[in-house]
Amino acid sequence: MISRIREQIMSGHYAVGDYLPSELDLSTAFQLSNNSVRKGLDVLVAEGLVEKIPRVGNRVKAPDEDAQTVIRFGYHPILDSQTELPALLAEFQRKHPHIRVQTVQINNSPGYVRNFLENELIDVFTVNYYLFQDLVEGKALDLLEPQEPFEEMYPFLRRGFVQDGVMYAQPFVFSPVVIGYNREHFSRRQVPEPDSSWTWDDLLHYSSKLAIKNEQFGFYFHLVNQNRWAIFLLQSGAAFEKDEQGRYRVQGTKLLDGIEKVREILYTPEVYPLMLSASNADAERLFRDEQVSVILTTYFALNQLKDVKFEFDVAPIPYLHNNSTLLVTIGLSVHKQSKVKSAAKQLVEFLVSEEAQTVIRRNTYTIPAHKQLAQRLEEMELNRPSRYQMYKEIIPSFRLFTETNLTLKQLDDVLSECKLYWSGLRSKESLAKNLELVLNREAE
Repeated sequence: MISRIREQIMSGHYAVGDYLPSELDLSTAFQLSNNSVRKGLDVLVAEGLVEKIPRVGNRVKAPDEDAQTVIRFGYHPILDSQTELPALLAEFQRKHPHIRVQTVQINNSPGYVRNFLENELIDVFTVNYYLFQDLVEGKALDLLEPQEPFEEMYPFLRRGFVQDGVMYAQPFVFSPVVIGYNREHFSRRQVPEPDSSWTWDDLLHYSSKLAIKNEQFGFYFHLVNQNRWAIFLLQSGAAFEKDEQGRYRVQGTKLLDGIEKVREILYTPEVYPLMLSASNADAERLFRDEQVSVILTTYFALNQLKDVKFEFDVAPIPYLHNNSTLLVTIGLSVHKQSKVKSAAKQLVEFLVSEEAQTVIRRNTYTIPAHKQLAQRLEEMELNRPSRYQMYKEIIPSFRLFTETNLTLKQLDDVLSECKLYWSGLRSKESLAKNLELVLNREAE
């Protein structure tokens, strides 16, 4: 009885000020004597959850700060603006006054979150596919609580968080990588707007028409971001595989086609700005300032464009040998050894609830994981790009970076070699040779 009532108070089933059922009703419901019921209620009083009102009943009490259950919630700070997270956490705490959420900033550095989990510094956290894969490769999934999928969520979002048939994170929000473009630039320069038939050569051709010397560039993206350059590996039409001798072979394959296309983009005069880019935000900043016409972006990043004065839209990214694009999914994982696991699960359930997912849909450009809500257009607070729901038509093109058959460490090594090639310090032949050396050295 104590456990059930405590859980109902913590979950908000009984709100502050509500009266519990009478002692007689509790005695009947739990098949306890009146004396046992009183002793159980005394425990809840001692815990600060209930107060006895003479001749009236037992009332749920507003919690003292010391009596609150504290959840340590690890999250990526960028989600504040991308998912209305501060407002969602405030609403959760309003509904669950006996639970306090303490936020802890995390990042994707290798081993960073695993260290937090091993030292019991977080109870629940946001996880993208790169972070999840870091936990997989670090053999740390035993630190995560298995979760049951919610049927309301897009089924394809689960695949990034499933290992050996077990799901370790609940999908929260997602986006494919797409292109964003300034419609007024296209109209002004009489250039046709992009569509799913565009190749990278088409993009370069039309971007050269959009570029204006000393005023605006045609195309830009933060090249070394994991969710950008890996697209060109996926679009090469081949994966990194070992031959019969157990060795990687790059020379004579299509694997370099995407890498070579990146170099072509970088060195197209006046189309791509050869500037030092520290993050994806640089691309969005140039786009906001109307200094670039087309960018590689996500629905998450579109939230930086809420107040722009010009009309912009989205389209599928161009294709090389195929039309693959990266799927970026943010999930919610619970620490298996958390001492407040029940409360942590309640937070996850709230963030993927219809109520929370509706807030995201109405107030951001981010796509909620809840399929029905994501596709509902009424009651939106923002003016959406006219092709906002284009993502539904390109779901078959969504890919995960692991479809390259590379680990996180191998991806970093490949990127290091590619940067030398893109900088002009490697020929195509020496790049292929060095990639084979690096990958086979690791394999050995």
